[in-house]
Amino acid sequence: MKIAIYTLGCKVNQYETQAMEAELSGRGHTLVPFEGHADAYIINTCSVTAVSDKKSRQIIRRARKENPDAVIGVCGCYAQTNPEAVRALEVDLISGTAGRMAFLDDLEELLEDRRAARMAGEEPRVTVDNALRRRAFEVLPAGGLEGRTRAMLKVEDGCVNFCTYCIIPYARGPIRSLSIPEAEEQCRRLGAEGYREVVLTGIEISSWGAEWKDGPTLIDLVEAVCRALPEGTRVRLGSLEPRTITEEFCRRASVLPNLCPHFHLSMQSGCDSVLRRMNRKYDTARYYESVQLLREYFDRPGITTDLIVGFPGETEEEFAQTLAFVEKCAFSAMHIFPYSRRSGTPAAAMPDQVPNAVKEERAHRAGELARRLEAAYLEQWVGKSLPVLFEEERDGLWRGHAPNYVEVLAPGEGLHNVEKEVKITDWSENHLIGVV
Repeated sequence: MKIAIYTLGCKVNQYETQAMEAELSGRGHTLVPFEGHADAYIINTCSVTAVSDKKSRQIIRRARKENPDAVIGVCGCYAQTNPEAVRALEVDLISGTAGRMAFLDDLEELLEDRRAARMAGEEPRVTVDNALRRRAFEVLPAGGLEGRTRAMLKVEDGCVNFCTYCIIPYARGPIRSLSIPEAEEQCRRLGAEGYREVVLTGIEISSWGAEWKDGPTLIDLVEAVCRALPEGTRVRLGSLEPRTITEEFCRRASVLPNLCPHFHLSMQSGCDSVLRRMNRKYDTARYYESVQLLREYFDRPGITTDLIVGFPGETEEEFAQTLAFVEKCAFSAMHIFPYSRRSGTPAAAMPDQVPNAVKEERAHRAGELARRLEAAYLEQWVGKSLPVLFEEERDGLWRGHAPNYVEVLAPGEGLHNVEKEVKITDWSENHLIGVV
């Protein structure tokens, strides 16, 4: 059968889609582009914002338009938190954020007689569980990006932070972790298959192992993964909470030769009063301590972050504090989002919602600062050399990433999945330019 998949949202969703793609291929199905005719369409949805919900609905409708007789299966966070809304969109199968292999079993069963079921007016099959009651980690095969250059390994699922703007704890449930032996085994397999970089991902990987009470922590997992991979295969960490960055973490991490010195530290705001309203578990002093520790133990690491502007009640003075803090931290790159009101979260009911025009204006100002800081970070590499793992050729130049996650462009031939030292000669916008 021909099956098409559309993925919205985070790297965890991308990882889980790749696992489903690998399983479907192994079962003899043909994966086809989403923009065309297929026997079945899978939409792996996102629900991090109201905009994500809307986009998920649009993609579901698009699939039905592509082939009115196709089986449409919907999974992911939007299906988990809003199954009734999905039910109204003429779908055949609704699952949530667990049981991916069972979801594919159901899809195949519905494919056997899709026309008869639709003519009989059957209700969609719904297999959404209660995410808050989950206790087991669902092990899925690790998948890859960029044609066997970079692979993602999901090591954790769930979140218990309950930030006031976020629906994800209700969509993903409590913390569940991949065991160290299983992580080592998957890494050995990925190394044997030729991947040159493994990204450890999850909903909140800083909490890896939390359910085991006084057991191993994230740095134990990182050390094990680095040892399990072949020499020269990189390890990159997904988004981290500031509490992860301690003296011990940095001391142990800094001696791992294949750990990339790139740390995405979740921030959201640089103002303590806003952080309290967000129910974040740190203040700016603790956050800056993490930034200083990373720069003490690593040579010019890439430190990136996320920023939400226009959170309910954010005053101009609070926003000014955030801009000053961002400048102090001197991030190498930033993702900036205007606050999106998400129904079902405490922040949606907070007073003093910031007007959209103000949010957009603040996002623009924060973006200007972020670009200036990124330019300063890039400029310091001119005249120096960086090891670059090349991924693809585009417009006559090979593109790849340095360990600090800066994109590097260079001329060459046959560089796919090859790491080379590159002398940096220039920079432009958000990348470096050099020669092998």
